[in-house]
Amino acid sequence: MSNKTAGDKLIFALDANNYEEALSWVKLLSDHVGMFKVGKELFTAVGPKIIESIKKRGQKVFLDLKFHDIPNTVARAAQAAVRLNVDMFNVHASGGTQMIKEAVTAAWICADNIAGTRPIVLAVTVLTSLNNADLAEIGFPGTTGEQVLHLARLAQNAGASGVVASAQDIAVLRANLGDKFIIVTPGIRGADVKTKDDQKRTLSAYEAVKTGADYIVVGRPISTAQEPLEACRQIVQEIADGLAAR
Repeated sequence: MSNKTAGDKLIFALDANNYEEALSWVKLLSDHVGMFKVGKELFTAVGPKIIESIKKRGQKVFLDLKFHDIPNTVARAAQAAVRLNVDMFNVHASGGTQMIKEAVTAAWICADNIAGTRPIVLAVTVLTSLNNADLAEIGFPGTTGEQVLHLARLAQNAGASGVVASAQDIAVLRANLGDKFIIVTPGIRGADVKTKDDQKRTLSAYEAVKTGADYIVVGRPISTAQEPLEACRQIVQEIADGLAAR
């Protein structure tokens, strides 16, 4: 497995709040990662122009806005995402079957109408910042693992391409939902990195990919490293090693 192929599975989280900083990361990492994630902070601060700039450089975009609203509103948001030419976007699985179905249908019809590529439509299961106690506090029954599987099944049946889920849930998801259902895993840390932040259910890139993640999302382990490019290369090597160990 080449490191180029391994790098295609790495999504870098553009956790910036201004256009210039975000674009500097795109320029630095374009030859090393497969996709750039544009989330709520950056999109709210900068708007669609950052997506346009990334696409002009021939790079892929994961629009991470986690749409969650009434089905018609989410369907229209999905169409807007397609018109921005994003390669991947997500909705909250907890929005329900009808919301997911309408988002997928709207996105794919829009893509076909403009002769574009159909994007990967993901459903977010349980945020990696939440643990069992958090779920109990907000009124969700069962464990995080049980809730993840329930929501992932719902998303698959509704036509989603895959899910966003913790690396610790991959094995159960693969066993129940098959190999073709896409799993994107955030909360990834380097094998030798220990951090104190708001991600509670994390694993290393190697462990996540070995277990079956299709893509991993990495932000702070690269962006806060003294040598970001070297940190990126190390994570790509972990991905390559994880693929080889499957």
